[in-house]
Amino acid sequence: MRVSYNYLPQQFSDVDTIIEEWREVIKTTQFTLGPFVETFEQKFAEFVGTKHCISTNTGTDALILALKAIDVKPGDEVVTVANTFYATVGAIVAVGAMPVFVDSDDRYQIDIAQIPKAISSKTKAILPVHWAGCSPDILSIMEIAEEHDISVIEDACPAVGAYVDGKHAGTFGKVNAFSMHPLKPLNVMGDGGMVVTDDDALAEWMGKYRNHGMVDRDHIDFWGVNMRLQPIQAIVAGHVLDTVPELVRVRNRNARLLDEGLAELQNFVQVPHRPPGNVEAHQLYLASFRRRDQLYDYLVSKGIEVKIHYPLPLHLQKAALPLGYKEGDFPVSERQAKEILTIPNHQYITPEQIDYILTEIKSFYFQI
Repeated sequence: MRVSYNYLPQQFSDVDTIIEEWREVIKTTQFTLGPFVETFEQKFAEFVGTKHCISTNTGTDALILALKAIDVKPGDEVVTVANTFYATVGAIVAVGAMPVFVDSDDRYQIDIAQIPKAISSKTKAILPVHWAGCSPDILSIMEIAEEHDISVIEDACPAVGAYVDGKHAGTFGKVNAFSMHPLKPLNVMGDGGMVVTDDDALAEWMGKYRNHGMVDRDHIDFWGVNMRLQPIQAIVAGHVLDTVPELVRVRNRNARLLDEGLAELQNFVQVPHRPPGNVEAHQLYLASFRRRDQLYDYLVSKGIEVKIHYPLPLHLQKAALPLGYKEGDFPVSERQAKEILTIPNHQYITPEQIDYILTEIKSFYFQI
């Protein structure tokens, strides 16, 4: 049996409706912002429960736009987690600020107990990540930020469809970023992103900045850049957004089956705790495995397309050398990098395939 990590051929096997709407874009020649983008922005804002959505060309642009909106600049520090995708930190560096890392906890999220130690007089914001589509202890993070009078920007790029106590991930902070990369829960046929906020003034500024600072064709209020989402991608996003509640339901069903099956292997496998108040989007299904590299090879040989996210934490990457971190600074993230494995878990995975995955993992360990 084959279990694929990539589900895009199945998701976009029938695109007739999308193509018909693309024809409408072509007829109108509304190729830059315009009604198709505005319709998606309004739809997404309503979906997550915020006043404003400002779409962007990528999730990385969304992070940069959010940071610039609260005036993060050279000389500022931004606290974030050591085990995330490169874009989180790349965005901080792109605005000239200094990333300050915090170790992860046993759920692969930022360790809230370590955040206060990372805050200094230069700290402008905390940038927690809803890593793998699962949420950190965002309520405690908000309390820490309020105590220190600093802003929170949520990197909710993997977390469309995730909730904490009934409130959508990426709606707690002042400005928050999402991604529509092809393998995110809400995806398009390429790249896309968006920032959400309830702040009217920040929303107005971001809407201008992502469009060169323009107020109309002939005037700009300030120097901006081009971060615009393409209308053809806005149409794809609107269609996929309709499917998010169901795909999150299926991913959670699969995650429960994996959690239950792996619980029998507690001497070999560590499954993260699932807070009862959270709904997780499960962009990735992560767990820690003994003899990870050998298990990886074994599962791939059995047709199970597992991944590693990621084998080297950010503070040990070549790009991070100027930051001055060293091996041993974040022991949990470093240990997880050696143990973590991503099991395929998307809306097209069947219970039979989950059964096969579990059977092969058990076969590997029981051969020891």
